[in-house]
Amino acid sequence: MAKQKKSSQPSDGFKIVADNRQARFQYSIIDTFEAGIVLEGTEVKAIRAGKVNLRDGFALVRDEELWLFNVHISPHDTASQHFNHEPRRNRKLLLHKREILKLIGKVEQDGLTLVPLKMYLKKGYVKVSLGLGKGKKLYDKRQDMKKKQDNRDMARALKNAD
Repeated sequence: MAKQKKSSQPSDGFKIVADNRQARFQYSIIDTFEAGIVLEGTEVKAIRAGKVNLRDGFALVRDEELWLFNVHISPHDTASQHFNHEPRRNRKLLLHKREILKLIGKVEQDGLTLVPLKMYLKKGYVKVSLGLGKGKKLYDKRQDMKKKQDNRDMARALKNAD
């Protein structure tokens, strides 16, 4: 009898640890970037355990470096408090220089925002998917909700028609 793979670990090497679903509701995402992140050892252990909250997070460019702010990574349980990390510390993101320069132009001139969309493990490394987005107005959010509800109603009607 052959062993079955775990369902939580997809075959392509990705394991999504945290997902910021609220970001796609608050912002219309124009472009996405994949960035590495500089972490401490206890942070990696906590991320592997899934103790990450991306909801209030955002990224800024400072001195031609990309930084991730306000992302909460809970302290690791088995590590002593002396060696544990601070949960909401600023973390440096790793991107190529040309990608950072491209982001500087978009963020400063167009007034766009960088928000973390997902944090995942890829080939043993922790990666962050950043979305370059423009904040939605209240009427945009209402239109999206109405469109989503209409799609559900049409799918339900098609299902019942069969």
